[in-house]
Parts: sequence; C-alpha cells; structure tokens
Amino acid sequence: MLDIKYIRDHAGAVRAGVRLKGEDESSVDEALALDEGRRGILQKVETLKSRRNTVSAEVARMKSKGEDASALIAEMRSVAEEIRGLDAALAPVEEKLRAALLLIPNMPHASVPAGNTPADNQVVATRGEEPSVDFKLKPHWELMEDLAIIDFARGTKITGAGFPVYVGRGAQLERALVNFFLDEARTRGYTEMSPPLMVNVASATGTGQLPDKEDQMYVVARDELFLVPTAEVPVTNYYRDEILAEKQLPVRFCASTPCFRREAGSYGRDVRGLNRVHQFNKVELVRLVHPDRSYGDLEEMRADAELLIQKLGLRYRVLLMCAGDLGFTQAKKYDLEVWSAGQSKWLEVSSISNFESYQARRMNIRFRPDGGGKPEIVHTLNGSALALPRMVAALLEHYQTPEGKVLVPAALHRYTGFEIIG
Repeated sequence: MLDIKYIRDHAGAVRAGVRLKGEDESSVDEALALDEGRRGILQKVETLKSRRNTVSAEVARMKSKGEDASALIAEMRSVAEEIRGLDAALAPVEEKLRAALLLIPNMPHASVPAGNTPADNQVVATRGEEPSVDFKLKPHWELMEDLAIIDFARGTKITGAGFPVYVGRGAQLERALVNFFLDEARTRGYTEMSPPLMVNVASATGTGQLPDKEDQMYVVARDELFLVPTAEVPVTNYYRDEILAEKQLPVRFCASTPCFRREAGSYGRDVRGLNRVHQFNKVELVRLVHPDRSYGDLEEMRADAELLIQKLGLRYRVLLMCAGDLGFTQAKKYDLEVWSAGQSKWLEVSSISNFESYQARRMNIRFRPDGGGKPEIVHTLNGSALALPRMVAALLEHYQTPEGKVLVPAALHRYTGFEIIG
C-alpha cells in the first residue's frame, strides 16, 4: 500500500494515478479524512501527555515541600482517563484507515504509457522467427489429442473444465520444462524454494490478492486458507514482519508450484486447449531489493525470462503495459508473449513486475542500512519464468512435423531423454 504521508503530500498526483488505473478515487478521499481525524486524536493525546508530565513534576515538587497536591493529583487522574479514552478511540480509526489504504492501487511509474486497452500497450521488442513450413500447422489441442499427451476430457471427469491431465511424454515434457527453468534460474543467482501451496489471509493481503482478487482464488473455507494463484504469494511473504540487513539485499528466490485460478469473468475468452486453465504449473522469480536499484533489477528479471524463450527457439515479443492494463499492485510491468504458430496469435507466458514498496509496506518487510539509521522498506519484484500451459502449446505448434509428430528443442534433450514426441 501507499504511505499515508505520501498520499497527504501528493493527493493530486495520487488521484491522477488512481484514474489512470481506472480505479475509484473515493478511497483516497476516505483515507485523507480518516488520516485527518487520526492526527487530530494524536495531537490531543500529545497535548494531554505534555500536561500530565508537567503536572507530575509539579506534584513531586509540592510533595517534597510538604504542600497539599491533592487537586493536582485529581487532575492527573482525569488527564490519564482522558488519554485512555482517546487511545481507545484511535484504534478503530487506524483500522479503518488501513482498510481504506488497501483500496488505493499502486501508482504507475512515470515511464508507463497512459491508456486502458491492450492497444495502448507498447511493443518494446520482437525476437525470433516463425516456423517456415510447407504444410498447414495444427493448433496444439489437435496435436495433443492425436499424440495422446494431454487429456482434457478425463480431467473434466475427475475435477471439472480447465483441469487437464498430462500423460506420458506430455507429463515428461512439462517436468522437463520445470527442471530446465529452475536450473537456469539457479545459474543466474536465484535460490530455489519449495513453498506451501496454501496461504493465510495475511499473506494474501500482503501481496495484494486481497482485497482486490478474492473472486479469482480458490478458498479452503473451513480453515480460512487460499490455494496459491502463483508462487509469488508465499515466496514474497517469506520475510514478512522482518528486518533484513542491507548486506542481505538483493534477495533472489525461484520456486515451482502448481497455480490455482478460478478465472472468474473470463468465460469464452481464449479458453480452448491450454490457453486458459484453472490449474497449471509455473516457475516464479521473486526479488527483494534496495529501493535505489529496483528498476535495474526489473530489466535484469526481464532478461532472465527472455533468455529461457530464446533458448527454446520460439518467436516472442515484449510488451510494456499501459497504466490501465497494470495490476492493482504493480508500478510497472512487462509482458512476454510467445507466437502460437498453430493459432496465429500471441500468447502471454510471463509478466515481470516492479511493485516498488507497495507490497513490502503491507508485509512490513524492511532493511537496516549498513551505516545504521532507521529501517527502510524494501522494493519487491516478481516474474514468471515461465508459465507452462501456453509454453507447451507454443512448443507443440512451433515444432510440429508434417507427420504430426513434435520435435523437442535441443535445450530440453537432457531433461526429456527423448528428442521427438510421436
């Protein structure tokens, strides 16, 4: 969340940022009103405490001289009672203020283009070549059915629509991709982590899934837990309510987990095959960094994710997302999209985001500067490296042969143990 002092000092800019993201400005007004009331209470408390200290000193002086201080003692008791009443009144105001702050989105970075539709996103780079073939390319759902490597019908029987079953070499291909992605991440300085697949309310609030994305998550209602929509949630919360030493920064984690998303409101949009599913595997990169270097880290993380696509030989493009296409918590975001040769369309496989201090302030993750002084809020970043379903779809379509088989890219041979699916 944003610092209330920042909102107070830059109210106009905050309102403008909220509008750019297409969110409701009323939460800004509510937060400012609550902050004014809170500061009014605090000012009264400080005035009363000052009076209490003065009276206490005077009582001590009078007692030392044998004078009657009963009137001042009665006043001191009255002041103490008034302070307790104000403290009790302060707690619900602070609770309401925090609730209002949670409804204010992060501000778009100055380099983020304005706009609120996909057409307003900027294409930063396009790399790689389309497959050059003399036959009609099939979409991945035809290939996976012909090759019997991914079974949607039985997944629907077992659980419901959007829960595919990877079978045989399909399962081996997916596992090979996960291991390849993790090994590449480790060589680039990330520490591998295997986090829980369920998180509590505090964790989901910390990364911004609550109160913004309640309808997108699967809930374990009895225990008030949520199935992870991404490894970002448990991994970023690892240092919640802790103070790191500056020398520990940057922290780099990678993790592979299943991801569970209800995809509420997405019915009918690109839902065929692996384009949009409710459960999928993904390797996630997370960084906690010094505020002065977070935008350099953003570019590094983007390069980390791009390198994986390059090594797999796929055509892809990089998008700088406009303000209206940013998530609630993001200050700046790149999307990586691979070319789906069988569908003739782009498929998003990664988002790389800088949240600046927005998530860390919610989670109270700080670092103590090397030279001493007051702890500061870290900046957090995360990125997919990469999401599996659309990567599998793109690989099947890109590397298909006229006979309906699929070649395995060379980077995966040592992980799959085979070079062709068919």
